[in-house]
Amino acid sequence: MPRSAQDKLPLLLREVRDCRLCEQHLPHGPRPVVQAGRTARLLIVGQAPGRRVHETGIPWNDPSGERLRDWLGISRDVFYDERRIAIVPTAFCYPGKGKSGDLPPRTECAPAWHAPLLAAMPDIRLTLLIGRHAQEFYLRENGKATLTETVAAYEDYLPSYFPLPHPSPRNQAWWKSNPWFGQAVLPALRRCVASALND
Repeated sequence: MPRSAQDKLPLLLREVRDCRLCEQHLPHGPRPVVQAGRTARLLIVGQAPGRRVHETGIPWNDPSGERLRDWLGISRDVFYDERRIAIVPTAFCYPGKGKSGDLPPRTECAPAWHAPLLAAMPDIRLTLLIGRHAQEFYLRENGKATLTETVAAYEDYLPSYFPLPHPSPRNQAWWKSNPWFGQAVLPALRRCVASALND
């Protein structure tokens, strides 16, 4: 492979981590959190880092991440292997607290950075769209009226995308109200993830 192609992603990641596009709107300052490798086969697109992730610089390093790894049926070692899994949220920095949880992800990140990052990772086989913001950005008009309907219709988006609810502990009521998610969707998710990583 030409050296220019090999160097593209590391240089791009340095630019992302130096990004200050929305610095004036971040109460805790910028700390872009992203994981990417040229050979990654699974892409995880969430919302934005929470406070604990902001403090540690490690994506999904919180109770939501523990639940997500359980949903996917993979270990921490696999999850944090950038050669296999890329983690590119819709916003890279912690947006701060709102009245009922974290503020929505800033809207500057995804339009600025997602296309060049994806172009530098040609082996992505499956993209997990976690939460409403990720689904709206990637599915556009193809999303259903609600997140619940979009997740229930996950087969409509395969083999490229797999929409999921956010694994935050705040969503306990949603899981209890939608038992089909654990019964039907999670087994399918684990099969798709295993296929993307291992085929």
